[in-house]
Amino acid sequence: MSITRRTLIKSLAATVPALYLNPSILSPYAARRSGPFEGSLESLKQYAIPDWFRNAKFGIWAHWGPQSAIEAGDWYARNMYMQGSRQYQYHVAHYGHPSKFGYKDTIKNWKAEAFDADYLMGLYKKAGARYFMTMGVHHDNFDLWNSKLNPWNSVKMGPKKDIVGMFKKAAQKHDLKFGISDHLWISPKWFSVSKGSDKEGPLAGVGYDGASGAFDSLYGDSKKVYTELPWTEEGISEYWKQHWYERIKDLVDQYEPDLLYSDGQLPFQQYGYNLLAHHYNKKAMGKKTQAVYTSKRSSDSAAGICVLDVERGVVDSIWPQPWQTDTCIGDWHYNKERVGHYKSVKTVIDLLVDIVSRNGNLMLNFPLPASGMLDSDELNVLEGITQWMKVNSEAIYDTRPWKIFGTGPQSVVTKNDKEVNSAQQFNEKNRKQFTYEDIRFTKKDNILYAFFMGWPASGSQVIIKPLSTVSEQKIGSIETIELLGAGKLTFKRDEQGLKIDLPAQKPCDHAYALKISAKGI
Repeated sequence: MSITRRTLIKSLAATVPALYLNPSILSPYAARRSGPFEGSLESLKQYAIPDWFRNAKFGIWAHWGPQSAIEAGDWYARNMYMQGSRQYQYHVAHYGHPSKFGYKDTIKNWKAEAFDADYLMGLYKKAGARYFMTMGVHHDNFDLWNSKLNPWNSVKMGPKKDIVGMFKKAAQKHDLKFGISDHLWISPKWFSVSKGSDKEGPLAGVGYDGASGAFDSLYGDSKKVYTELPWTEEGISEYWKQHWYERIKDLVDQYEPDLLYSDGQLPFQQYGYNLLAHHYNKKAMGKKTQAVYTSKRSSDSAAGICVLDVERGVVDSIWPQPWQTDTCIGDWHYNKERVGHYKSVKTVIDLLVDIVSRNGNLMLNFPLPASGMLDSDELNVLEGITQWMKVNSEAIYDTRPWKIFGTGPQSVVTKNDKEVNSAQQFNEKNRKQFTYEDIRFTKKDNILYAFFMGWPASGSQVIIKPLSTVSEQKIGSIETIELLGAGKLTFKRDEQGLKIDLPAQKPCDHAYALKISAKGI
């Protein structure tokens, strides 16, 4: 039996908020902006990663939103509905039971009273970021822009500011490429716990504030409570797929980001293909585009339609195409309990150099507090990166990987450790601190840059074994070697390796870059 368009609209109206019903989005084949890309896998395979991304190497992210208002760490909007969790206990102690005071009621606490996008962007630019990314919408279904399709947004509520728009204006002023992150696709499952209840205790069985359905415009349309979260599209309604497409299309239309990040895969097949084509066409020049899309599903990047993103992890080799690590100096959302326990400057620099040597970029999140201003410890980390970049940035920007990414104790992935699979996400926790024996390479034209990742205890000499006279990694005669920030050095090359005499004073802290001019690089 066929179903008419009018009948479909009436059917949807009975199950989802009337607020969202827009007949124009009821087809996955919604109108696209004209351009070289169409919403098909075959067309999207024409995509080529633009040089600006390949050359940029370092970006900074503001993973910020109403969940930051509580300053209690990641996934507050979900975990406050998970009885027994740290954030549930915090919420009950500070605000009351989630049946009476839900996530929707916390949004007013996000005031962003000290937010200064221009000031922050100036710091990020100074620290060496070539691109910047703002949160667009997290799993909490709250838009950080003047959303046409969602009343739960930062212009109407909370700070009453167009966060995405303010960040874009600042990024353009400071000549940084601009990105936006999208975490929306999984929201109905992620937020479904708001429709549950305590399993035990005096309020067992009393529904949380999402249970009535009165706030489905925020909490989503899931009919099932997912206490264990599967990151799959199974169980997500057709309506939500359509709505996701229209919401993110609105975001792309209003702000035309250079980079659009997915916290997961390119979702919902035809809707995803159409969205990706629309995003690419917005930045199209002839048959090519300057736009970037990142996906954490390796098959998306393997198909050649986007860039691979590895969350809190590093790939195990030189990746054939540019890729990105996204990670954070602490929690994703600001956590006042983590202040003073952030990644050290050395850890960040080690990550950056290691990632770039493997053909990747580092996207580093500095979580903003509720006020919108970095805390003093975050500023110290940022200043450490700034000082290091002043000396070593030429060995980072615009470089390409060499024949091998590096050598030394931390250059081999432990194959018998099931957790260490660096083609997957979240292997960052397995990393050990780099030392002077760990070497990482980048190159640019006839220059080979060799980073030694610590200063030898003797302070006199560093040896690079792959550059020996008998190494299979052949290079021609070496003309000069310079230590960036210190000047030219004396060296000797024999069967044991390239032996470089170091100066008495270190030119910087952390990784040190040797600039090797030679033939056959």
